[in-house]
Amino acid sequence: MAVMLAATTAMQESAHAEIALFKTASNPWLQGINLSGLIEGGIMANPARPDNGINFGNFLGDHANQAQLNQISLTLSKAIDPTKSEFQVGFMLEALYGSDARYYHLLGLSNKMTSDRYQLLPAQAHVDVHAPILSKGGIDMQAGILPAPMGVEVLDPTLRPFYSLAYTSQYSVPFEHLGAMFHWHVTPMFDFNFGVDTGNQTTWGRNDNNNAAAGYFGFNLNGLAHGKLNIAELSRVGPENAVAAIGPRANTAQRWWNDIAAFYTVNDKLSLTGEFNFLHDDGLHAETWSVVTFAAYKITPSLTFNYRGELYRDNSGMFVVNFLTNQAYMNAFLGGYAPVQTAPATTYGALTLGVTYRPDLGHGVRVFALRPEIRFDRSLNGTSPFNDGRNTGMFTFGGDAMIGF
Repeated sequence: MAVMLAATTAMQESAHAEIALFKTASNPWLQGINLSGLIEGGIMANPARPDNGINFGNFLGDHANQAQLNQISLTLSKAIDPTKSEFQVGFMLEALYGSDARYYHLLGLSNKMTSDRYQLLPAQAHVDVHAPILSKGGIDMQAGILPAPMGVEVLDPTLRPFYSLAYTSQYSVPFEHLGAMFHWHVTPMFDFNFGVDTGNQTTWGRNDNNNAAAGYFGFNLNGLAHGKLNIAELSRVGPENAVAAIGPRANTAQRWWNDIAAFYTVNDKLSLTGEFNFLHDDGLHAETWSVVTFAAYKITPSLTFNYRGELYRDNSGMFVVNFLTNQAYMNAFLGGYAPVQTAPATTYGALTLGVTYRPDLGHGVRVFALRPEIRFDRSLNGTSPFNDGRNTGMFTFGGDAMIGF
């Protein structure tokens, strides 16, 4: 399964549902409303058996040697088609239950429902509009609860090549927003993206960790190299730290996020992706930078070999941490009690290899996939962050299975 350009920006999402709820309705708009569902579960085994039971640097498969239900999701959607030169209105509503929800809440909406490992999340709830204005391609808008548009790997497991996530995808890009994003198709080759929100995984009032907004700006270059190359760049700026953690300067201390990804289709079997990310935080006086490379080779129509290699530098030790209780990640956003496993400043190297077996089962099954993977993480500067601080490296293997309609 190749990494998709659509996964880099929420403005390019398309409906992935297969059941048309109002297929026989006389209203064409109602005919386009669809329902989809997905179940995913996985395990990451660790032969070292860390004392605290945590695979350090891994969110979705954080519990070593324990199978878990990552996602049960239901999505109701009405897609817009940005290629049509007409005014359109759509929407997307997605509810998700599982262990993944612990890391994708918005403060004040769902983070206090339960302290169990399996939690409920309103993953998406937004109105989508396509307006044929400003240029021939028009402009798209999404407003509401949005998945963050930055980065290559996303929450939806059908849109990424591995069960586990790269360090970049966990520590150097946002996850969820309450706000609005705009995608302006200036020319067929150039898109301009911009947006504003309350902050990463925050809402408003007491559920915002500071009193300032944040926003995006960036661009897409489409169809380069005879249609084989696409480039997506997105930057973000705004205060992201909690007043409770660093004091009033959290309202003005900016975090600067920058991510650029290139997607190259070599041929109908091989696709390559490269991502560079740089983050600087004024309030924490901390920086991260990283390079991630992906390759996907289609062995058969239903079997794909996947590679991911990453070099990630956390120059302060403040970003790469693991949260030891089910509520700790979200509590940290407000500067509250959050037991964590930390590491000193470290340069991480990670190599992940796997295959995706994704046959077409038919009979209403939208997707069925098995994704075994092996992964090796290592500190490249002599620190020992892994296996409860015992080792400079960590070997894990496992994967996930998913089925959806």
